[in-house]
Parts: sequence; structure tokens; C-alpha cells
Amino acid sequence: MAILLRILAAFPLPVLHAVGFGLFLAAYYVVRWRVPLARANIDGSLPELPPKERRRILRDCYRNLGATLLEAIWGYGAGADALRSRVTILNPEIVERCKAQGRSVIMLAGHVCNWEWLLLAAGAHLGIPIDVVYKPLRLADVDAYVRDARRRFGANPIPHRSFLYEVMRRGDEPRAYALLADQTPLKRMPKHWIRFLNRDTAFFLGPERIARYADATVVYVAMKRIARGRYEVHLSVIAEPPYDEDHDAGIRIVESYARHLEATIRESPADWLWIHNKWKYPKPADEEARSGSRAGNRRRRA
Repeated sequence: MAILLRILAAFPLPVLHAVGFGLFLAAYYVVRWRVPLARANIDGSLPELPPKERRRILRDCYRNLGATLLEAIWGYGAGADALRSRVTILNPEIVERCKAQGRSVIMLAGHVCNWEWLLLAAGAHLGIPIDVVYKPLRLADVDAYVRDARRRFGANPIPHRSFLYEVMRRGDEPRAYALLADQTPLKRMPKHWIRFLNRDTAFFLGPERIARYADATVVYVAMKRIARGRYEVHLSVIAEPPYDEDHDAGIRIVESYARHLEATIRESPADWLWIHNKWKYPKPADEEARSGSRAGNRRRRA
């Protein structure tokens, strides 16, 4: 399988876009892969839109996903200059300032546009080591190929089970930590519930632990599609140290991230990964009482 990826990566991008369009047609019109899930996610999240507009978002989501998949394969073989020409970071000075201060930065993104190019281009643009959490792929040869491809411009893919250990091991070294933070935490994991896209939604509280340990600035990374195979990236600071006396930093970080992510999605809904099962389980009935208690404690501390 890795051999096939190497072969595809050698093709010109327009050819791969044509292949991606074929995948879109097969997945959406023939196989109907996860179409009921994606439709339910869109209908529940954007009920204010007319049905015709929601159907267009559903279709375009699959078309964009087909393009993104083949773009990612092209990116695994592309050079730094080629990636920099296709992904523009509008305000890299935010990371450059942290680097000059000897401070790490946590970059929180979502499954928006082309997250594989985002990692590759960040390494090519920013010139800072980037530790990125990832889930190992089932096929060993494909996993090795993708890891090696991601490492070319300074990224360091770390399996999710050992990510916090690596953070603690390298905590004194200024670097970037990249996370796709819109995935759903397991039921047993610490989480914070937020009203997100018209639904009660669970988010990880993990970024705050990394920010405290590494004394890192937390940045939201917004990616925007400006043309076929071309993107712009804008960085927004959502939290900065010190965190020692900020007992509510975790909640503030995740709520700010969720607000920024929702704004990004609403600006271009078809660029989010609606086939992801973000709402796997409902908010517990007793969570409202716990949330009220936490809010009261925050007001008393204030």
C-alpha cells in the first residue's frame, strides 16, 4: 500500500484532483459512505439553513474530502517551496515571537480544509520543531511512510498514548505542539461540555495540562480555502502564561477554542469533516448541576 502512495505522490496535482473527484462521486453517489451520519450532523448543527443549502453543504463536504485526501498524498512528496506556495500563513510573527522568547506554543486546529497540508506547511514556514499527536495507522508500511513524510519539515509525530510523556520529557525545549482538538473524548476521560453548533458537545481538557507544564502560549489555527489547492492560515492567541493562579485556564482555553472553531465552520461549513461522529454520546443529565457548581466557584474566586 505504501508503494501505491509513493506512486500517486509523483503525479501532478491536477491529475490527483481528478482522482479525488472520482472518489467523491463513488463515496457520495454510489457507496453512500457515512452519508446518513453526515446528513444528521449537518441537519442538527445548522437547522436555521434551508434544506437545499444543507444538501449543498453535504455534497460539497464529500467533494472537498476527496480533494483533501489526494492533496495530502501529493503533499507527502512535495518540496517545502511547493507547500509554501500553496499554504500561506498570514501572521507567522505570533509563533516567531514565542520562539524569540524561548517559549513553546500549542497550536489547536480542527478537521477543517486540509489538515495534512497544515502540518507540513507549518513546518516549512515556521522553522520550529512541531510535536503532533496522532493515532497510528493499522497498516504498518503505510504508517511508517506517513510518519516519515510528516517528519520532513520538522514535525515529530507522536502516538497519542505517549504524547503527554513526550511533553514532560521535552518540556524545557521551546517547540510547537500541534493538536486536532475537535475529536470527541472517550466517556471516561476528563471533558468539558459546551453548546457548540446548536448541540451539547464534549471537548478535551488536555491542552491546558500541556500549556501549564510547558508554560506555553495557546494559539487557534484557522485554515481557509481560497482556491482549488490553495489555502490561507490565520493564527489567534487564545491563552498565554502565567497560569499558576488561573484555576479556570482549562475551561477558558477549551471554550475559546470551541468559539473560534464554530466561527470557522460557519464561515465555510463544507470544509469541516462532517462524517466524523462528533456527537457519540449525550450530555449526562447531572452535568448541568456540576456546571452550575463550577460556575459558582469561579464567580466566588473572581
